[in-house]
Amino acid sequence: MTNAIGRWLPGVGTARNYRRAWLWPDLRAGLVVTALLIPAGMGYAEVAGLPPETGLYATIVPLIAYAVFGPSRILVLGPDSSLAPIIAASILPLALGDSERAVALAGLLAIMVGLLLLIGGILRLGFVTDLLSKPIRVGYLNAIALIVIISQIPKLLGFSIDAESVWQEVVASFTGIRLGEVQPLATAFGVGSLIVIFALKWLRSPVPGVLVVVVVAMAVTAIFGLAEALPVVGALPQGLPAPALEGLQWADVGALALPAAGIALVAFTDSAVLSRTFAARRGETVDGSQEMSGIGLANIAGGLLGGFPVSASSSRTPVAEQAGSRTQLTGVVGAVVILAFILLVPGLTAFLPSATLAAIVISAAVGLIDVRGVRRLVRMDTVDATLSAAAFLGVVVFGVLQGIVVTIGLSLLAFVIRSWRPYRAELGRIPGRRGYHDLSRNPQGSRIPGIVIVRFDAPLFFANGATFDDWVRSCVRAAGPGVHSVILASEPITDIDTTAIDELVELDDFLSAHGIRLLFAEMKGPVVDVLRRYGMTERFTPDRFAPTVGAAVDELTGTIRGDLEGTKWDDTPDAPPDPPQPGSG
Repeated sequence: MTNAIGRWLPGVGTARNYRRAWLWPDLRAGLVVTALLIPAGMGYAEVAGLPPETGLYATIVPLIAYAVFGPSRILVLGPDSSLAPIIAASILPLALGDSERAVALAGLLAIMVGLLLLIGGILRLGFVTDLLSKPIRVGYLNAIALIVIISQIPKLLGFSIDAESVWQEVVASFTGIRLGEVQPLATAFGVGSLIVIFALKWLRSPVPGVLVVVVVAMAVTAIFGLAEALPVVGALPQGLPAPALEGLQWADVGALALPAAGIALVAFTDSAVLSRTFAARRGETVDGSQEMSGIGLANIAGGLLGGFPVSASSSRTPVAEQAGSRTQLTGVVGAVVILAFILLVPGLTAFLPSATLAAIVISAAVGLIDVRGVRRLVRMDTVDATLSAAAFLGVVVFGVLQGIVVTIGLSLLAFVIRSWRPYRAELGRIPGRRGYHDLSRNPQGSRIPGIVIVRFDAPLFFANGATFDDWVRSCVRAAGPGVHSVILASEPITDIDTTAIDELVELDDFLSAHGIRLLFAEMKGPVVDVLRRYGMTERFTPDRFAPTVGAAVDELTGTIRGDLEGTKWDDTPDAPPDPPQPGSG
């Protein structure tokens, strides 16, 4: 019973074992994080095309829900810069300028995202994060950051634009600047806020720059009566989070289906990475599928009560950790303080300049840019760098929603490319060294007369079956006349599909026609089972399988190697370096 409660209600399990020593760190962390939650929530709501108060509702409700259902003790949920542009692109074309309908659509979108994540968690689909590889995510997030920054530049400079794409925003922004629409006072607040935020971050100030600029900007605006002289956020409506789903139709569900799937994938991917990272730091473990369910329930709760889709925050979660957070109580404290702010002093935001809020959003977006990651990709792997650049261009050129499809497609393409032409090696014998090694990396090695040993480091499937067939034939031709056996070091081959099995049969027929026998060494049991299901037992009989490459060679030569007496199992190579080789006998 206790295990079941811990699985479905992790927060209850934490409460049962709560220690008194954790209380003050949790309270302190909750107060510190609140200083970021309020401006960030309001700012990302505006990026999503929604009223600022919805950003607070989308913070309060998910924080409380996740504290009960979420497995991570440290994760802070809320509106996120990577999701806000997708939300805007999803709901604004359907809202047609109606603010109330936009809020209802955003709530529906959050519920749909939450249901997808909840179902995925129940079905144990936590592995879907693998659909977005790191290079793809680097390119995607860099593009999101660029889009967010461009969208906030007019607000930072004190004017507004009407644009539907990033290119239109760029043109409209330059046009506004050229026509003199920039407001000097708003620009001073916006640029000044950016300078303060980045300066305090560079100085590693214990006080968050976001908190400083919010307090100072509101104080200056109030003291000098500037609320009428520059755009401000305005006072928030006084009230609790409440349902706001009026006017929805079934057609809206269909229109939001694809965006909901994309947001669910991005939200869970980002949240899962953060969750695993911080859990590892604390010596804890987090189940990916349980995380998926927790985030899903948090989104459902937020959508039902006036919010929009949320995920874990990569900026507020580290702040909570640095402030000493111990458990999910930190998020509950933050939610309660925000609620008190809405009920008791909602008028404070009437003195918050929109330019300052834009500066906060821009500073968060800049944090998404990973220049170092791009440089590493360029230096380490050309294919990964190209895929990352393609993901970036896909989002910028085609839009955020289409960019999600592009990124997933590119991730799958990356897998196909790597598996299509994987590393492959012809193996040979090195005197005095156990095992059989890559001849291209060990010039001192040699073929065994009459025998060709090959290794193909990937599963065999439709995209690489012909490549495998052609390569083995080329190895046989390179070995010259007198070859009577080909040994396939099969350990790296984890699967064979129906297309590849046809290629394997053609290869076997080709070799047989030339008096050459194909043998398999170290083939995994599940792959042998696949061959059996394909009806290959009569063709590939048990005598064609060997437990190791060495055993296959000994059987073919009729002798046991005599150059290994007194040697140890040492795979340390002579130059050039020879990394550990799977499939060596």
